[in-house]
Amino acid sequence: MPGALRLRLQASLVRAWTRRGVTAGLLWPVSFLFQILVWLRRQLYAAGIFQTQSVDALVIVVGNVVAGGAGKTPTVIALVQHLQARGRIVGVVSRGYGRDGTTCIEVQSDSSPHIVGDEPLLIHRATHAPVFVGHTRHEAATSLLARHPATEIIVCDDGLQHYGLYRDLEICVFDDRGCGNGWCLPAGPLRERWPRHAVSRVGQHPARLLTLHTGSDPAFAGYTAHRSLAPSVVRRDGATAPLSAFSAPDARPLAAIAGIAQPESFFSMLRARGLPLDQTIALPDHYHFGSLPSNIDEGYDIICTEKDAAKLWSIAPRAWAIPLVFQPEAAFFTAVDTAVAERLAAKLSSAHGHQTT
Repeated sequence: MPGALRLRLQASLVRAWTRRGVTAGLLWPVSFLFQILVWLRRQLYAAGIFQTQSVDALVIVVGNVVAGGAGKTPTVIALVQHLQARGRIVGVVSRGYGRDGTTCIEVQSDSSPHIVGDEPLLIHRATHAPVFVGHTRHEAATSLLARHPATEIIVCDDGLQHYGLYRDLEICVFDDRGCGNGWCLPAGPLRERWPRHAVSRVGQHPARLLTLHTGSDPAFAGYTAHRSLAPSVVRRDGATAPLSAFSAPDARPLAAIAGIAQPESFFSMLRARGLPLDQTIALPDHYHFGSLPSNIDEGYDIICTEKDAAKLWSIAPRAWAIPLVFQPEAAFFTAVDTAVAERLAAKLSSAHGHQTT
């Protein structure tokens, strides 16, 4: 599907998902079928027909129940950095959505984002933790532990609805959209019904679910996180510049490019910081940028997200990437630390032959 058509369709669905209107109502019968399939799949895992596989490490899955990006990758980065600061040995696994091929591979700082995926590359560069991508998350976790056997905790980037890998803790991330109209795909944005009911007995330790809200709705249950743009930008050659320089009277025209789930949210954050955007280019999530003209930056300063920079720099090396400052509240990390300590103690007790719950 062409990128422009895909974006228009996506925008139409996002609008429809905000309320239970005509479009959502027409799609509800398909949504009901989708819910049946989701329920049936859970039952197959619960009955042991589909197998959940464990690894010799504590597993934390970070994901969401709403279609589209909600802040999973920034949450993974913040979580890994926090655990590292607490002295934990942490690794990360991912499917590497949007990458070329399915080979299980360790992400390096100079890896191609086309081979390992843009989000795994960003996570590795931000945390320096070992990151593996594979066809399945269990394959990636097994390979990670074979290469880094001292790893205590594996953080799984996405995969909340994929029960093939046993998890000890789940973190579900929401943004300003919340649950939308409360209906499942395609009549609404939900990948599964919320709140969860019976899922705790499928592929995870019971009652280990934390919610993190990155939006501004004070009524939304769970912990909160604040997102903001960093005060400066960075170029491929390592040069930096203050964000304020792009709104100076003598600044060049500014173009913003975003190949993320919600490009308009990035553009809005830039405008909120006073940046005069002469042009905005919204592209599909995980866009490869290969179809953009090589002179895309002619006459413009280009600004993009850190996630997009690894790919965009191959055709526009003068583009500026702006980091996202992501700050979960302290209580969230306290809850994570408590859950991690309890589960590590339980695993240690189990390893010594004692009964655990």
